[in-house]
Amino acid sequence: MALVVPKELDELEKPFSLHSPKPFEIRFQVPDLRVPIRDFLRTREVGEFLSGALAGAMTKAVLAPLETIRTRMVVGVGSKNITGSFIEIIEQQGWQGLWAGNGINMLRIIPTQAIELGTFECVKRTMTSAQEKWKQIEGPKFQIGHVNVNFSLSWVSPVAVAGAAAGIVSTLACHPLEVLKDRLTVSPDIYPSLSIAISKIYKDGGVGAFYAGLSPTLVGMLPYSTCYYFMYEKLKKSYCQSKKKKSLNRPEMLVVGALAGFTASTISFPLEVARKRLMVGALQGKCPPNMVAAFAEVIRDEGLMGLYRGWGASCLKVMPASGITWTFYEAWKDILLVEKRIL
Repeated sequence: MALVVPKELDELEKPFSLHSPKPFEIRFQVPDLRVPIRDFLRTREVGEFLSGALAGAMTKAVLAPLETIRTRMVVGVGSKNITGSFIEIIEQQGWQGLWAGNGINMLRIIPTQAIELGTFECVKRTMTSAQEKWKQIEGPKFQIGHVNVNFSLSWVSPVAVAGAAAGIVSTLACHPLEVLKDRLTVSPDIYPSLSIAISKIYKDGGVGAFYAGLSPTLVGMLPYSTCYYFMYEKLKKSYCQSKKKKSLNRPEMLVVGALAGFTASTISFPLEVARKRLMVGALQGKCPPNMVAAFAEVIRDEGLMGLYRGWGASCLKVMPASGITWTFYEAWKDILLVEKRIL
């Protein structure tokens, strides 16, 4: 007896032949971004940015106790000398008090140093390139009657302009972190943690409270940053020319960086004192209304020498910090940009 199977079922049971149409498929191909990302990370700008961040973090981790003592002396909290401030902190808060606010300090210094050094290098290259182009075309010329006027950029120092730009850009970007760091350092009893500090500052003054003292900070940053970078480049260039060498070794870099920090700090320190008074004056209920008032308050209470109160502690912190930062920065640039051992 034969079994008759309908033609339709017979066709379904047959396997797909080689000539049968293939089922519809959708395929997505993810582009390979590894090479573009790697090339981007190996660019000069990214390398300088990362070198600044790493150098700042390593420097602050080592020198946090000096920063704590310096801040307390500048704003007039506790003893008027370095040894006294050190002993007071140990007695009141223990050894960990020397690192009070260091967490926010690390969060502050990493972006600040990265932005500052990255901006400095970028603006310096741009200004140098602009000067060379203007030399080739001899700059724009205008004629007013019988008088010819030539514009030139030769009198402008690319290093000085880059230093000023670095200080301004980094300050605008990271000033709220500076305010938080000072509050945590000076009044750990009022601001015991970062979250409480953020909440309390916002509650007391809104977003504007995080920018307290911004104007004097910018005013003080201009001479400091300009002088700091200018002195470093000038000292480095002069020393290399006298020794007939192309670059500094690490110990020489440490010394040159320390001298640049000392000079810049000494010139701009009165502005630093007034700036700190404005930033933390609200804690004592007598915040000066402006920078001139802050100067007048310091001179009235402590005389002219009050403008340099904490200068010794500042130099004790700024000089090694400056030298170590430049040493770490140049070392990381060699690793990331020259040897390309990591990226």
